[in-house]
Amino acid sequence: METGAEANRLNFYFFLGGGVELSSPPSPSSPPRHLSILPLLFAASSSMSNNVEKEPGPQQTPTEEPEKRKREYKDFGHEQEGPTSKGARRHGHRSCALLHFINATLTFPQIELKAEDLYDKEKVDLETIVIDDVFKLLQCDENGLTAEEAQRRLELFGPNKLEVEEQNAFLQFLSFMWNPLSWVMEAAALVAIALSNGQGQPPDWQDFVGIVLLLFINSSIGFYEERNAGNAVKALMDSLAPKAKVRRGGTWSEIESSTLVPGDMISFKIGDIVPADCRLTEAINVSIDQAALTGESLPQSKKTGDQCFSGSTCKQGEAEGVVISTGPNTFFGRAASLVGQDDDTTGHLQKILAQIGSFCLVTIGIFVLAEIFCLYAGFRYKYRRGLDNILVLLIGGIPIAMPTVLSVTLAVGAQQLAKYKAIVTRITAIEELAGVTILCSDKTGTLTTNKLTIDRNTIHTYGPFSAEDVILLAAYASRTENQDAIDASVVAAIGDASRARAGIKLLDFKPFNPVDKRTEITYLEEATGKLKRVTKGMTGIIIELCSRNKTDEIENRLEADVEEYAARGLRALAVAFEEVEGDDFEAEGNGFELIGLLAIYDPPREDTKQTIDDAVALGVKVKMVTGDQLAIAKETGRRLGLGDHMYPAKVLKDGPAPGGKHASLDEMIMDADGFAGVFPEHKYEIVKRLQGLGHLCAMTGDGANDAPALSRANVGIAVEGATDAARGAADIVLTEPGLSTIVHAIRQSRIIFQRMRNYSIYACAVTIRIVVCFAILAFTYKFDFPPFMILIIALLNDGTIMTLSVDRVLPSMTPDSWDLAEIFSYAVAYGIYLTASTVALVCIIMETSFFQDKFGVSLETAPPIAANDRQLHMVVYLQVAIISQALIFVTRSHGFFFMERPSTALIVAFCIAQLISSIIAAFGDWGFTKIQAISGGWIGIVWIWNVLWFIPLDWIKFAMKATVIKSLRERREAAARQEGASGVPMTRTQSRAASLHESMYSNRVSFIKRAARKVGFGGKVHMKPEELHRFSSIQAQRAGATLARNPSRPTA
Repeated sequence: METGAEANRLNFYFFLGGGVELSSPPSPSSPPRHLSILPLLFAASSSMSNNVEKEPGPQQTPTEEPEKRKREYKDFGHEQEGPTSKGARRHGHRSCALLHFINATLTFPQIELKAEDLYDKEKVDLETIVIDDVFKLLQCDENGLTAEEAQRRLELFGPNKLEVEEQNAFLQFLSFMWNPLSWVMEAAALVAIALSNGQGQPPDWQDFVGIVLLLFINSSIGFYEERNAGNAVKALMDSLAPKAKVRRGGTWSEIESSTLVPGDMISFKIGDIVPADCRLTEAINVSIDQAALTGESLPQSKKTGDQCFSGSTCKQGEAEGVVISTGPNTFFGRAASLVGQDDDTTGHLQKILAQIGSFCLVTIGIFVLAEIFCLYAGFRYKYRRGLDNILVLLIGGIPIAMPTVLSVTLAVGAQQLAKYKAIVTRITAIEELAGVTILCSDKTGTLTTNKLTIDRNTIHTYGPFSAEDVILLAAYASRTENQDAIDASVVAAIGDASRARAGIKLLDFKPFNPVDKRTEITYLEEATGKLKRVTKGMTGIIIELCSRNKTDEIENRLEADVEEYAARGLRALAVAFEEVEGDDFEAEGNGFELIGLLAIYDPPREDTKQTIDDAVALGVKVKMVTGDQLAIAKETGRRLGLGDHMYPAKVLKDGPAPGGKHASLDEMIMDADGFAGVFPEHKYEIVKRLQGLGHLCAMTGDGANDAPALSRANVGIAVEGATDAARGAADIVLTEPGLSTIVHAIRQSRIIFQRMRNYSIYACAVTIRIVVCFAILAFTYKFDFPPFMILIIALLNDGTIMTLSVDRVLPSMTPDSWDLAEIFSYAVAYGIYLTASTVALVCIIMETSFFQDKFGVSLETAPPIAANDRQLHMVVYLQVAIISQALIFVTRSHGFFFMERPSTALIVAFCIAQLISSIIAAFGDWGFTKIQAISGGWIGIVWIWNVLWFIPLDWIKFAMKATVIKSLRERREAAARQEGASGVPMTRTQSRAASLHESMYSNRVSFIKRAARKVGFGGKVHMKPEELHRFSSIQAQRAGATLARNPSRPTA
């Protein structure tokens, strides 16, 4: 019979008929594959007794030597001994041997495991089996793996990190040609080559090649900049790769944690992050903070045999362990794999682009239909002549560079944000960050230093000792090395850490442990030669030890002082002292005396108060969201000037108290300065409700269980030191602690937004200007402008406009949002005005002899000038090229264009483009298109004409601004009356909620997703409830339930 110890646990007998010859690493995102089979025999004693079968044949006795049934077999590449079996191969694998137990043959079913099944608790529970069986299963020992074996397992199990599939470069390049604006240009190219045959003329190769070149140049520039930005972000993320201390071949060394494999022996100490899921083989006073993973607010004590999760932090002690899970098979690796992207998501910026594209296409479509009707039905144009006029509208009207310019602007902006220690993982989050109206920030490490500190101004004393004496004695009772957070704060309070041992001789030290909840030091005071003892710890524990002054008066004072601390959110640390008679340091003392009470708190960062003021000045309200107690949250809010309207998280479930000042939960959330006692599901609910009130919300987080809220927020921000799972779910990853980094990012994102807005006004204005202008000329004068010259204008414009991505602009002082009515209004005004400048010039040239008489210039034909005079075409080309491009200086500025200096790149690009345009006008005499060079006199006339028409553009801008501002003010006042006095700026939700033709305007990011079908992090959140059995904590189950109930994130 088995012993009781053997019967009380699940025994694993790894009598392998075949090796564990897995050929590729497990991946939770890929379908199960039979890589090869790991046959295991295991059974509980109860199942053993139920499966005993007597078999005929010779019986083995208990004394029979096991060597008689040994054989060599391979497992994980090592030669091992195991029980023999005569089983034949089944499906390419050896069957397992029969186990023989005490006069009976026990037969167990063979269990075949895939690679991923190694981490399935229902089959193999590496977290609970005895540590000896872990070593047997993983075929390792405490000396660690060899370098060769570690490399083999790395290839087998994959790297110890969350894999994100690389974006296909070719598909990324093609995506710049996959949008409605590009589709129209591609159609125009096909029209030019396939349909422009007629009237004995050859195919329009020049226009075809020009359109393809235009598309290729735009796509190449966008691809290059985005790829550069992506590589820069990847390099920054790689620089955050953590290290791990590992023993291989009996020698300790430090390696990148991504190279850890199951079976590695690792070591970590206080302050280290556990690099992989492991089972502890040695633990000395170990306390692990698992809050980022499980939501457990207090550090958990660990002993030998316990499991530690990857991503948790060692708060106390030192430990060694054997790695049992790496990468996607770790606790939070499995959780992160449940946070995926939704291929049907259309980002907010893509929706805005769709609306701008709709505006341009509708404008073009109206005038194309008008030309078809007028030119063919009215003027009886031949097929080829009318088609050339239509190509002019299509090529000149489509803002083909828009997707590229905005992508390049965002890509360059992402690199600029990286300089502010903010890594952008979802590039369109920059646009949304510019519009954020509420920032929900966690307290610890962001608003505060995450470093406990003694508040010297609130120390209470209870005896003849001064406050300085209390601090010094408390420092005696603290470790000077391998400190926990409290010991570190006490020692730091005395200024010079050497004073914690100066003048004394340490005889005995008892560190903090979860049972005693105090530290104690016995020391020899060198000046007097006396033995003394100091202890510090929880007030309830310390007061019970204080036999010398434990009176009702002292107890009442202590209770009142502790309550005072608690009301202010301060933690209390009691200090007691006694003397020890004689020379025996282990002898009892004369009785402890309570001498003082220290207040411990997490102080605000030095720049936090100013940063919050800066955020308010930018129109962003900061709300504190913390897991700490309500009193701590109020005290922190008071110190920061954040406000004291703090509420416990339970109000999110219970609602406001009846008869209170808040009529609804939404009103309470808007009024709140923060929430305390918050769990991940509360963060999710807060963000959801704020979004429901029309606000763009940013949320900070650091743990794997923050992933739902980070994904739900318009902008999820993983703070410095966040876990990989939080980084994966976030849109922006901070590499520097503090709120100031976020506010810098908001300010920079608004600069980037202004660049995009300026270009959008310009692009729409040029569309109006080209389409309306050439349609009017065609209707009025039967003016047939050559399509090839429109291509030249488009190429030169695009080259100049690309420099807007680095233009010098000022950020707005309120949250930005796309007011398309404002953009289109400006565009129409500018476009009509520029149209008038061209039509007026053509009218004067054709209807009068003004320029010929006053300036002595002439064209190819004598007055009256023919509508399709080739030199007239060149004059129109130069006029349109110059003043259209000059418009950017008006749209980029808020005041007079010369008051806001543009970037050097923009000035240089503009000058080069206009020099090229002037050279073409002077020397361009191409037989394949209807143009002819003009004289220097005409070039001068065109420049003077454009300068005269350019000057009033600023006044048009001011007139439009006054009109638009008045309209916006009325709209905001109405919105404020509807919302009530919340003190938070309203976003322009009307523009965000407008109906969009999403089926037609699938953004190019979605195109890549559909083509590559990747699975990644940072999109919508989905969690299958049936997956929850893989997790062991209640907190994980609760977070999972929240994910299952709320599977989507907003896109507007």
